[in-house]
Amino acid sequence: MTDEKICVGAISGAYGVRGEVRIKSFCAVAEDIESYSPLTTEDGSASFHLAILRPIKNGFAARIAEVSTKEQADALKGTQLFAARDQLPSLPDDEYYHADLIGLEVFDSGGARLGTVKTVLDHGAGDILEIRRPGASETILLPFTLALVPTVDLAAGKIIADPPEGLV
Repeated sequence: MTDEKICVGAISGAYGVRGEVRIKSFCAVAEDIESYSPLTTEDGSASFHLAILRPIKNGFAARIAEVSTKEQADALKGTQLFAARDQLPSLPDDEYYHADLIGLEVFDSGGARLGTVKTVLDHGAGDILEIRRPGASETILLPFTLALVPTVDLAAGKIIADPPEGLV
């Protein structure tokens, strides 16, 4: 797991004409993205040394050492920024990185398989697990709360859920 990379933010475009970029942080403490520098692309083909200059609406204005022109900054729009897993802080027992949950098998409290976690959505009111049903293209959305998801066993690669009646 130490070679794993976690997406900690994204470049959302140029900011100004001197090569600064807009950064959207996915970190719990948004400013922490700077401390994980150098950040890389998912495949590791590019590396970015990031310095936050100031907060702006929906993120930060930042300087990337490798970027010096507006055109270079524009070209990076949409680039996701990844940090090595071992750079990130350890989490308490009841907290998880989204990347740890994706791919886990989900079972109900009776042992019936509900599917596999496809993604973790965050729309501001709390995380939601999108679960792909076995043998189907449909997904179900399950709020990631202690009441509905009482057990997450990363070592066993499974989640035990207690979905509300009628959801499945």
